[in-house]
Amino acid sequence: MSLILHELVGDQGRCFSPFCWRSAMALAHKGLEWESRRTSFAGIAAIGGGQRMVPVLDHDGTLVGDSWAIAEHLEARFPERPSLFGGPAGRAYAVFMQNWTATQLHAPIFRMIAADLYERIDPVDRDYFRQSREQRLGRPLAEVQAERDAMLPAFRAGLEPMRMTLKSQPFLGGAQPTYSDYLPFGALQWARIMSPYRLLADDDPLHAWFGRCLELHGSFARNVPAYW
Repeated sequence: MSLILHELVGDQGRCFSPFCWRSAMALAHKGLEWESRRTSFAGIAAIGGGQRMVPVLDHDGTLVGDSWAIAEHLEARFPERPSLFGGPAGRAYAVFMQNWTATQLHAPIFRMIAADLYERIDPVDRDYFRQSREQRLGRPLAEVQAERDAMLPAFRAGLEPMRMTLKSQPFLGGAQPTYSDYLPFGALQWARIMSPYRLLADDDPLHAWFGRCLELHGSFARNVPAYW
């Protein structure tokens, strides 16, 4: 069996995409061995199969694009291994967490580290990244990022539902992590790898949860180039 995960890489070999981290954690959760094959934005088309985004999982020649599709593929193809969702109710919870992560984590995190991302992606991607992201934001990356100190308190306050959940259990999935943990983890890992700007205070319970996630699966997520 061959499993190849195509994922974005920046400077110093930094695999940084939050979506790719979801898939890497899902593979590790299942106890599977895989090869990481790294690409720039410019190189995604060379993966084949009409792929336009990563992650892309190549499973014995079958290409599966999109992190959610990859999670469902792994759950269906390896039912004997630890479940990513823990059943239909857990899958439904993960759907909610995916949408919550997109709005409450990805959107503000991007604004707070936009210029840092530009500085640390592959140089071949920088023109594309700046043009596409500044068009989305309507302003220069550095101008948006300059507001991050003012944004940070509201960002941290918006994570209170996670803190409340983690008061009574070590992971969002309960006693053990599930895919619902890997969704927000991927967002914070993105920031940890690409920016020195610390999103979580050291005494924040979420910092402790994030540390527990970094230690999962042989601590492979901790042992990458990162800023915090």
